[in-house]
Amino acid sequence: MNPIKKRVVLHFPGFEPLDAAAHRARYERSARQSATAWDFTASVDEMKNFGRAPYFDVTATAAGWHTQSRIHIVDHNDLVATLNGRPFFTRLMQGYLAAAKVAASGGMTGYFRHAWRFGLFFIFPFLLMLAGLILSLSIAFAPILFGLPAWSHIGSIALAIAFFVYVFLPQAEKLHTLHLFSDWEMAVAMAGLNGIGAEQWLEASAVSVRQALDEPDVEEFVISSHSMGSSVAAHVVGLLLEREPDLLQSKRVVFTTLGSAILQCALMRPAKVLRSRVGLIARCKDIFWLDVHCLTDAIHFYKAKVAAVCGHEDVRQASILFVRFKQMLSEKHYRKIKRDFLRVHRQYVLGPDLRAFFDFTLMTAGPLPAADFAEFSVKRLPELSFNSGEAAQALSVGR
Repeated sequence: MNPIKKRVVLHFPGFEPLDAAAHRARYERSARQSATAWDFTASVDEMKNFGRAPYFDVTATAAGWHTQSRIHIVDHNDLVATLNGRPFFTRLMQGYLAAAKVAASGGMTGYFRHAWRFGLFFIFPFLLMLAGLILSLSIAFAPILFGLPAWSHIGSIALAIAFFVYVFLPQAEKLHTLHLFSDWEMAVAMAGLNGIGAEQWLEASAVSVRQALDEPDVEEFVISSHSMGSSVAAHVVGLLLEREPDLLQSKRVVFTTLGSAILQCALMRPAKVLRSRVGLIARCKDIFWLDVHCLTDAIHFYKAKVAAVCGHEDVRQASILFVRFKQMLSEKHYRKIKRDFLRVHRQYVLGPDLRAFFDFTLMTAGPLPAADFAEFSVKRLPELSFNSGEAAQALSVGR
């Protein structure tokens, strides 16, 4: 097969406090790691405006191939910043309200049914914060337990506040507890398409994505998404297919979900539109859906067939690629991150130390069609060698 010479990537990042420029900087760091591991060169250009989908160009080259990729970042950092920028008690109250909505709408039951570790991820921040509040209240009311005079409450309440603010919260924030509260607010909004301006934001993003899909002479379009970004991507792509069923006709399109959390939103009863859009994507014959799972990542639905769980058992299910991050990283590096569940969850879009059968940079900027990664394994790594005729053709077009 000839190497890919020109592709367009539409990447939907996860729920992180990073804007498009920060995602570009991360991609550049990861590209350097990948280029070192695979022995090619990668040049990452500056960010350019493009509505809700700003982009940067990546040129990757090695003997035998030259690939140009335009990477659009459809980030939702403005929504993240709005949620995280509110006063503490507002975030606390709204977070618990979101948790109640998830539980009442059947989401929590679905999590434990389809991926029990994700269920634990859901309850973790709320139980942790509750434990901190209970400990602080215990300190405040300790004088009553020990039969001390009423005036001693002055000191115990001050001590309780100091414990919560200066001891508990700093430790809780190391685990991004309040950020996770906001994540569940976002999940509820994406499920019901209400609150935080979710529907309007999706409409604006769809306009930019639609324009990016008009890029001429593109051999491959890769729509990649990570974590919460997979729900956002499903909404945007599904919305476009609702309006233009033949939009992707004659295009090579790969829909890649990394550590997908579509079911985080789709398992809630109000998420009828999202489940319908998942079905449209699964039924689109012009889309190859690749779902990347990792056993050691607790923040996704390991082995779950997303389309089937969304009620579309009759359609072709996504091809699932099972990866192991310990095979991508040095032993020292993996040992350093393996107990940080949020850091492990980010590894899908970060650079490798070693050659492995999954590599985000290689898939989005390298010479191989993204769909090929569905067939790679420990015993069959990506092959980047092309014959001399293909090399001459690739380099000629690259110039």
